[in-house]
Amino acid sequence: MVSAPPILFGAKLRELRLAAGLSLNDLAALVHYSKGYLSKIETGQKQPTDDIARRCDAALGTSGDLVTLLPGKPQHGPAGETSVDGEGWTMTLVPGGASWFQPMDRRQALASGTASMLTFGISAGNTQTASTVPIDVFRAMFDHFRRLGQSMSPAVVLPALVTHTHTLRELARNARPGERGEVLTLCARYAEYAGWMAQESGNDHAALWWTDRAVEMAEAGGDREMATYAVVRRALVAFYRGDAHDTIELAKQAQNPNSSHRIRGLAAQREAQGHALAGDYDQCMRGLDRARALLAAATNESTLPPLGPTNVADPVAMTEGWSLHDLGRPHEAASILDREMDRIPGHAVRSRARYGVRQALAHAASGEVEHACVLTARILDLVDAADSVTVNTDLQRLARTLARFHTSSAVKAIQPRLVTSLHRPST
Repeated sequence: MVSAPPILFGAKLRELRLAAGLSLNDLAALVHYSKGYLSKIETGQKQPTDDIARRCDAALGTSGDLVTLLPGKPQHGPAGETSVDGEGWTMTLVPGGASWFQPMDRRQALASGTASMLTFGISAGNTQTASTVPIDVFRAMFDHFRRLGQSMSPAVVLPALVTHTHTLRELARNARPGERGEVLTLCARYAEYAGWMAQESGNDHAALWWTDRAVEMAEAGGDREMATYAVVRRALVAFYRGDAHDTIELAKQAQNPNSSHRIRGLAAQREAQGHALAGDYDQCMRGLDRARALLAAATNESTLPPLGPTNVADPVAMTEGWSLHDLGRPHEAASILDREMDRIPGHAVRSRARYGVRQALAHAASGEVEHACVLTARILDLVDAADSVTVNTDLQRLARTLARFHTSSAVKAIQPRLVTSLHRPST
């Protein structure tokens, strides 16, 4: 994306507004920003934001023309770069209960006196000590971990996930020949979920490292689906970085015709979200239609724990609501999110927090400030429990949107509680 000075963005906005026959007052009413603010954008006195660009594109029907003029976002390196010198990952625990992970090659470990590391090479095993692995037990435990991941901080769930991943990997070494592949495939699911918890805790590098380990173990177990799903996960990291181009390109790569309907459906959803970031409504809707058809055909494809979200009744509809907000269509987004929020089970705290913040954000962006504050009050306890960096990113957007209505009594009332959640220390 080519950077453009604010004066060029403003001139283009004015040109498009006049071509549409709208006054500044007219446009202000459509996008729920003040006339004075829009005037400063047009004259180059204010830097345009993603939000104002998308809303103006939607109001003027300009299919992302203004989004393309936004200054380029800083790059943090390709989403796939996760290599370290060696395959080690150290876990640190401190008396207060906190934990964290960091990559460390073997030379570093020796130099620092580290006694042991979690390493994830795959060996052929030892058939002389082959034993039966209680796969059903570990499968049931994985379901429990997923449920825990919905209601507890990732900092609490992640160490246990890592331990069980390591245990399964060790058990696979000595499993009976007919079981080894099944054990490694389940182990890969544990590793992939560890990656998701790492991302929720704010460590993208760790998230991708664990995803790569999941691919290695799945392939050793004869399952190549994880390699394709890993690309979908990298697209998600790009999406949360606000990188529309990488989100779209990675999602397209994952739509391999040899992959399962579910993987291709999840990839199509991610591509649609990338197009929403880019302000392309038509491409976004086409991607969602593709995702809907593919996921409908994915029923009973596998007996393994399913990859991707499992607590949302209609993931495509929820993604559509999310995307419509990013496309500057908050009224449409709010209508869908209102309906879909009622279908999320009560135990799915993380999902309710994630989409509840989006729901409140859509209503706030629609100018329904008092209702947005009511919704915000309902979900802040859930946000605190989820302790998610990705959810907090949207909570910050919600706080900025509500701050534009700082004279509202409802905003004044919710502000102290909102600030507490925003600045709550991680577990």
